[in-house]
Amino acid sequence: MPSARPPETEARRFTVAPAEVGSRLDRFLAARAPDLSRTRLQSLIEAGRVTVGGRSLKASHRLRPGETVAVEVPPPVDLALVPEPIPLDVVYEDEDLLVVNKRAGLVVHPGAGHATGTLVHALLAHCGDALSGIGGVRRPGIVHRLDRGTSGLLVVAKTDRAHLALARQLKSRTVERRYLALVHGRVPRLEGQIDAAIGRDPRDRLRMAVRPPGLGRAALTRYRVLERLGGARPLTFLSVRLGSGRTHQIRVHLAHLGYPLVGDRTYRRRGTPPLEPELASRVRALGGPALHAAVLGFSHPETGVPLAFEAPLPPTFAALLEWLRARDGNAKMARD
Repeated sequence: MPSARPPETEARRFTVAPAEVGSRLDRFLAARAPDLSRTRLQSLIEAGRVTVGGRSLKASHRLRPGETVAVEVPPPVDLALVPEPIPLDVVYEDEDLLVVNKRAGLVVHPGAGHATGTLVHALLAHCGDALSGIGGVRRPGIVHRLDRGTSGLLVVAKTDRAHLALARQLKSRTVERRYLALVHGRVPRLEGQIDAAIGRDPRDRLRMAVRPPGLGRAALTRYRVLERLGGARPLTFLSVRLGSGRTHQIRVHLAHLGYPLVGDRTYRRRGTPPLEPELASRVRALGGPALHAAVLGFSHPETGVPLAFEAPLPPTFAALLEWLRARDGNAKMARD
């Protein structure tokens, strides 16, 4: 018997009616395609699979009379996830949630190029079915995320009730998230903040960038200098607090300020001279940018009791700092 044909991409076309003129593109699609979730529609827009008059536009585009909106809906994929016995560093756990200290290099949830070996697969092995379903099939229990190369703390919800309560705290910005970061350059001010909107880089859809008002989402990052290192090629060790939670926020904001994260290949300055071999080797050992989610604080979603957790620097990050301090000390003694 002939094999079944693989599912094909579905093409949908809509014409803007008079009553819909002025509607945002994303809201228009939510009304016209109620079978697709808002998250799904947003991902289709960002992937360029939604066009208006043949052009890929932003979700905020205001529709005009008679415009034609075309949507390409890829076929569904098998999202069945198989639990994997990946070691987890569980800092805290109860019947409602758990707090995990993620290692650098571990992807949080399945996505393009990462169908297996993620934190979600490890959580399924650890918790079984005791994870909230609000995040969808690919993201059970995931309330917020860390980039693949970022180590540190994140909270996972076991119940939908806990998930919603934690999401509300994130939205109201009452969750404390403090990071430790090592950046290139000598940050002159002991304390400061970066208040600049972040959106997709118009020249590279895989990157984020600081965007003009109205073209990105508001984002606030506060920082404090902990230590200055590095001698001739200065480095600065920072404590960083999030006032919002945008994709790649710390990496984008600090690079925009002129102090990209050590080890960040995506947002480093072009033409930056290579690091000395020993330093380069220690930076590669980090497994990603020199960024660690060190402190996480929130109110328990059921009891309201304040919870606070702290994760020490990963050994490779701590060793890098100690090596830099020793090198700076030796250089100072040689000068003396």
